[in-house]
Amino acid sequence: MPSRSTLLAFCLALATLSCGGPIRAQTAGQWQAEQLAASGKSEQIMREANQRKGLLARYQVMRYAFAADRNPAFRLIFSQYLSWYQTFIGDYPDAAASFSIKQPPQKDDHPAPLADAGWQARPALEAIPALARDYRLVYLNEAHNIPLTRTLTVQLLSRLRQEGFNYFAVETIYQTDTKLQSRGYPTSDSGFYTEEPISAEMVRTALKLGFKVIGYEALSDATGDAREAEQARNLYRETFAKDPQARVVVEAGYAHIQKSGIFLGGSSMAQHLHKLSRIDGLSVEQTMLIPHPTKDDDHPYYAQIVEKWQPTAPIVFVNKEGKPWTLRTGYDVSVVFPPQFLSRGRPTWLTLGGLRRPYFVNSERCKHNYPCLIEARYAGEGNDAIPADRMVLDPVPLNATPRDRVLTGMEATPGELYLRPGRYRLTIGDEQSQTLFSQNIDVPESPVAPSP
Repeated sequence: MPSRSTLLAFCLALATLSCGGPIRAQTAGQWQAEQLAASGKSEQIMREANQRKGLLARYQVMRYAFAADRNPAFRLIFSQYLSWYQTFIGDYPDAAASFSIKQPPQKDDHPAPLADAGWQARPALEAIPALARDYRLVYLNEAHNIPLTRTLTVQLLSRLRQEGFNYFAVETIYQTDTKLQSRGYPTSDSGFYTEEPISAEMVRTALKLGFKVIGYEALSDATGDAREAEQARNLYRETFAKDPQARVVVEAGYAHIQKSGIFLGGSSMAQHLHKLSRIDGLSVEQTMLIPHPTKDDDHPYYAQIVEKWQPTAPIVFVNKEGKPWTLRTGYDVSVVFPPQFLSRGRPTWLTLGGLRRPYFVNSERCKHNYPCLIEARYAGEGNDAIPADRMVLDPVPLNATPRDRVLTGMEATPGELYLRPGRYRLTIGDEQSQTLFSQNIDVPESPVAPSP
């Protein structure tokens, strides 16, 4: 998993973005000290959780720890940790609600594309590969606890491969997983965020398409500018230094991909990589113009764009000269994601633009053992593979505390996994990682209505 110093710097940076400063009558120094203490406690809880057998048991430790401590600094910091684990178990709405980064307008925001009749909305899946045609380096960012921001990347990989890109550098991949390329799928030893199924699908897709997948995270405890520089050195060493003709797609979190300006008191990974390679990259920003659980957290442009263009898939804006629109300097193009819709409690963006279909799952096979974890793995992959999708069925909310749990006579509502057409091993397990049910299933090309 990420190093202590990496997580600490990241959490404190995002805490500042989220709330802007002390939330009680105290000095900035006192508030920072509380956050530092909260970060240490958060990491200790996560270490304890990871000693448990099975993902569901680990999540239970995380959620109950959050419920037990009402300290504002702890809840601010730990909510991010909790949200990661909520994505791991496929609970995407709660993950977004637990940790949401507000997107207020900034004084250097470029004018909204609505203000200029020359801007036209185009499907991001078509426009970005066309923009990338003249580049040897493409940056795509994500919000780690909002897998929506990974969905376009999964879809883009095949288009970028067709354009000749042959390396996929992924921030979360552990360099210690030397068998990833030959194995063809990620496991729990492959990375931290790849425990989340969409992140795993992103890596799996790249491997199937023939990309050489590499990790580039800093191996030291460096933070700030030193970490960015180490990431850039690792990335350069594994791509352009070995293969001067390489064409590289880079996946990273947040502002690691900004091409100008100050980042964490220094330069970003992308800026450091440019110094090493002298290669300009196309920087695609995917984390700012997204729907938030609370509309007040949306960037003001978001509602304007959605009202005007009614997008049903990610869009970008391009003028008649072919120049893309970006919200902020430092990025070449900004992606606008459509509003989120839920079906049986899960977001429909899990279809990955139509690549996957909903697969109905009833709670009967849980045998009244709640919560129960539903997972579907590709038939050709091992039991160690990160599932194609997973979810938890429970008759009470997944963010409930032990005292809220009443099981007598209660059944969980059905749910839907989202899977590509093909064959899978469906397993249902309990909190102790005991298998309650297992069978092979086939997902047809055309959706099939669930049985009554």
